[in-house]
Amino acid sequence: MVEPTKARVAVTAHTGPLEPLTAAAVRRLAAEAAAHDEVAPLSEQPLLWLEDPQAAVVHLLATLSPGDAAQVVGYAQVEVGSTTTARAELVVHPAHRGAGVGSALLEAAGGQAREVPSRVLHVWAHGDLPQARALVRSAGMAVVRELWQMRLDLARRPTAPDRPLPPGVTVRAFVPGQDEEAWRRVNSRAFAHHPEQGRMTSADLRAREAEPWFDPAGFLLAERDGVLLGSVWTKVHPAGEHGDEPVGEIYVVGVDPDAQGLGLGGALTDLGLTHLTVTGLRSVILYTEAANEVAIRTYRRAGFVRSGVDVMFGDDTPRSPSGATMAP
Repeated sequence: MVEPTKARVAVTAHTGPLEPLTAAAVRRLAAEAAAHDEVAPLSEQPLLWLEDPQAAVVHLLATLSPGDAAQVVGYAQVEVGSTTTARAELVVHPAHRGAGVGSALLEAAGGQAREVPSRVLHVWAHGDLPQARALVRSAGMAVVRELWQMRLDLARRPTAPDRPLPPGVTVRAFVPGQDEEAWRRVNSRAFAHHPEQGRMTSADLRAREAEPWFDPAGFLLAERDGVLLGSVWTKVHPAGEHGDEPVGEIYVVGVDPDAQGLGLGGALTDLGLTHLTVTGLRSVILYTEAANEVAIRTYRRAGFVRSGVDVMFGDDTPRSPSGATMAP
């Protein structure tokens, strides 16, 4: 289906993996928007799903003429694997903002969400930029979730030694081709109620292992008697993504519910920070839910401060199969 905007831009929907030329155009669009806004408009997962044949997503392309992949001026990705919530992220090229491209993409994303009558649309606004907030609010959407980015200057990290591991626990590096399934099992248990992390599939994990940033030496597994109890996964962002120099990230810290209460999460976080420090990095980031007050207090005690925020907007009003709003 092709929908013209007032800027004469066509929005087309595509399922399945994008062609390499089109995927490259989307990545280029995202990079140009990030350079302009100083914040990435698309998170890691949508970029990994551009050419993933197993991803349950719909790609919405806004082009200057139908089918012209080289002229992508806007893009939205809608995750449609759930029957209750369709999550979307979108980006519009800075030179084409204010011309209705964003509104057309948001409307098309809503149409994809409503393919299942009971499903609602949630949209991420990375960096909570004023233009993005105005766009989603004009569609009647409200804040339903906030994700904080927190940052630590490693020069200000407390000089106390790393917290000790629980008795009998040892730590080793992740071994690709050997540890995937054990790690996924613990990760799914540790994040059973997390809307993204707890749903990581084998394909999602393999895709990250194929990324240039992946380093098994910074992916540490904690075991007792050969049984995996938890892990800390670190990441290094190249210069330009989060500033003028490389920046580390505490990417994932997960502890099996059966091993919680032992102090393992804090000990693993310390090990991750130490690993990033010895690589010569000067700052580290992590992401945490704004509603997780316990985690935020813990990170603040470690020297982290809030450095950014991603906001999810949604219209969670239930609708009848006809699309009419239902009475409460």
